[in-house]
Amino acid sequence: MGPHPAVAAIRLAVRRVLHEVLLDARPEVAPLVIAACSGGADSMALASALAFEAPRVGVRAGAVTVDHGLQSGSGARALEVAERLASLGLDPVDTVAVDVGRGGGPEAAARTARYAALDAVAERYRATAVLLGHTRDDQAETVLLGLARGSGTRSLAGMAAVSLGPSDARGPGANGSGDPAHHYRRPFLAIDRQTTRKACLAQSLPVWDDPHNADPSFTRSRVRHEALPVLEKALGRGVVEALARTAQLSRDDADALDAWALEAQRAATRPDGTLEIAALCTLPPAVRRRVLRRAAIAAGSPAGSLFARHIEETDRLITAWRGQRPLNLPGRVEARRQGGRLVLQQANQ
Repeated sequence: MGPHPAVAAIRLAVRRVLHEVLLDARPEVAPLVIAACSGGADSMALASALAFEAPRVGVRAGAVTVDHGLQSGSGARALEVAERLASLGLDPVDTVAVDVGRGGGPEAAARTARYAALDAVAERYRATAVLLGHTRDDQAETVLLGLARGSGTRSLAGMAAVSLGPSDARGPGANGSGDPAHHYRRPFLAIDRQTTRKACLAQSLPVWDDPHNADPSFTRSRVRHEALPVLEKALGRGVVEALARTAQLSRDDADALDAWALEAQRAATRPDGTLEIAALCTLPPAVRRRVLRRAAIAAGSPAGSLFARHIEETDRLITAWRGQRPLNLPGRVEARRQGGRLVLQQANQ
């Protein structure tokens, strides 16, 4: 008799990712893949599937759990999770305590601290990939959050199946920085949260339900427990699947536009680093604004502080030129029109 259907589904998803890791790495020695595990159903299902599949395909498997220190007893709980992971046969298993700051709100700060810890562990053990347990439900929530921000197609693209880190939603190599030491991979983006829970029940895996996931003071919690149920009630079942499908379609569109923008930026950039207004004028707005965003970031504007209104005002220097004064962008970057050129550089240069 074969495994429970939920167990079979998560193992298949992990097996496919491990084959991709082997294909991408072409290693001389067995690569190390690490599962990030909080102890919840999604990540415990991920860790168990990795422990089962890795030795069958010639991959070493480890795990890490991050203690954010935001709840009483979190340190002891992290050690319990680590013991469970070790009992699955994963090695190495690491526990990392982090200090969560305040920048960008509690959710963003915890995320930043978590990814920094995962990066450090991956570097320490020279891991080829870090697996994350994000599900189709998480993807749907991410799309809704992106829609609420009004940040454009890339925001609607949700989480990538393969990415360089938290700030790179596009995938490896998309930011032109080259291949990193490891990639983040999300095997469960086509699997719903209920399947991971069923897989844990079928394997008698103890799971921990983080109370923060039900705390209405957190935006994602409100989306999960209030917004999505209302949409399901109003529109019928299938909203989660539709939002996840929207993410994939948006990703395909955004990837194509980003590639176009990269070529357009190269064509419009003069030897002195300024941009030709005439070349920018002929571009579709979606491409031109991507070029402007890339140029502003290259000049020193932090990507997380560069909003749509900044790019729109910069775009007006090209499309609605009336002798405007230079713009002040985040990161002390100044954008100004100078003759037939657009100049973006640090102020006072």
